[in-house]
Amino acid sequence: MLKIFTLDTQQENLYNITSHVNEVIRESGVMDGFCIVYCPHTTAGITINENADPDVVRDMLLGLDRAFPDRSEFRHAEGNSSAHLKASCVGSSVTIFIENGRPVLGTWQGIYFCEFDGPRSRKFYVKVQ
Repeated sequence: MLKIFTLDTQQENLYNITSHVNEVIRESGVMDGFCIVYCPHTTAGITINENADPDVVRDMLLGLDRAFPDRSEFRHAEGNSSAHLKASCVGSSVTIFIENGRPVLGTWQGIYFCEFDGPRSRKFYVKVQ
């Protein structure tokens, strides 16, 4: 089962999409398998991280900004090279195991769509097998 979601982002941020992934897993009826969450954009990504403390998202964005600041030496005409670097670092997909019809995630883990070049209208794909 493959489902496509549209997400309208407002700014650079991490958007919790765990509920969307859980919905697809439930609808699929798969009891034991895996789920892939994929982002087809070059300035956005997908990651799994803590979803209990919102300061983690803030700290991740701060850390990525410090690791990949905008630089005057960048030559990409759109001016979003730092967003491309962040997206490459984070990655475009995650794989989650499914056991007993539920995603195998740690107690504090959530799945995030990472917007590094918003606002944009984005898509992400969830595939369950």
